Amino acid sequence: MIVCQNLSKEYGDHKALQDLNLTLEAGDAFGFIGPNGAGKTTTIRILATLQEPSSGDAWVGGHSVTNEPDAVREVLGYMPDQFGLYEGMRSWEYLEFYAAAYRVPKKRWKGLVDEVLELTDLTVKKQSFVETLSTGMRQRLCLAKTLLHDPKVLILDEPASGLDPRARIELKLLLKELSRMGKTLLVSSHILPELADFCNKVGIIEAGRLLASGPVDSILAQASRNRFRLRIRVLQKAEEARQLIEGALEVEDFSEEGSGFTLSTSADLEKQADLLDKLVRDGFRPVEFSQLKTDLEQIFLEVTQGITQ
Repeated sequence: MIVCQNLSKEYGDHKALQDLNLTLEAGDAFGFIGPNGAGKTTTIRILATLQEPSSGDAWVGGHSVTNEPDAVREVLGYMPDQFGLYEGMRSWEYLEFYAAAYRVPKKRWKGLVDEVLELTDLTVKKQSFVETLSTGMRQRLCLAKTLLHDPKVLILDEPASGLDPRARIELKLLLKELSRMGKTLLVSSHILPELADFCNKVGIIEAGRLLASGPVDSILAQASRNRFRLRIRVLQKAEEARQLIEGALEVEDFSEEGSGFTLSTSADLEKQADLLDKLVRDGFRPVEFSQLKTDLEQIFLEVTQGITQ
């Protein structure tokens, strides 16, 4: 449903996007990860036909963003990071306004508005003026507007930005439901744990280059291969335990909190078992010795290490 081929964008001498290649199938939920200025929004604006690439091309729903922008807009729902809501309008009026803009036949407006309000859990706010809605409700209303023409592809730029924890949970559940309905989702965010909860694929972009892309499980497995994150905690002689650990294993990213240590190592399981035996024999009384699951935040830090803008 989304294909990018050697997609590039330059602003003068600045290369905002460099030969980006990406393929998303129908029903994929893709998390687009990167710091501010990495190229996420540039990519999204090109896919949404708001900017033209300097070179390369992209296809949304089989339509070229450079040669068939109108056809792309028919299959695409785009929600920018700063959503605009018109004050002085009730929720249903706002949605009917956009239904007209999407050229939805007038006889379908009422039923369609009720449908998207129910999907976004805003039915009880149908008669409310948009300026009276909470930030989370406004975000959901903007998403409801994006769904009016039943797009096959949804592109959401930082949809959880500025939301409180409860609103983020509600948004995440809604995005899960849209993915279950078969929509193709491309969601940019800097809240990495939330992306991992509902995305089946992720891409990491930095300095305009896509550094890693693929199924979440594959990226996690590849990052964890021959590398372990350990959490060790002892009841006695913490400083001596630290010296023992650093002497027994090849240690990276060592951090200490009280009598607990978190570290990265390439030491195999046998060496880890030997260390645990020694901690017990030497009287350090270890109460925790566990492997931590690699998460998207750790992968992001490792993949982008040493990359400069």
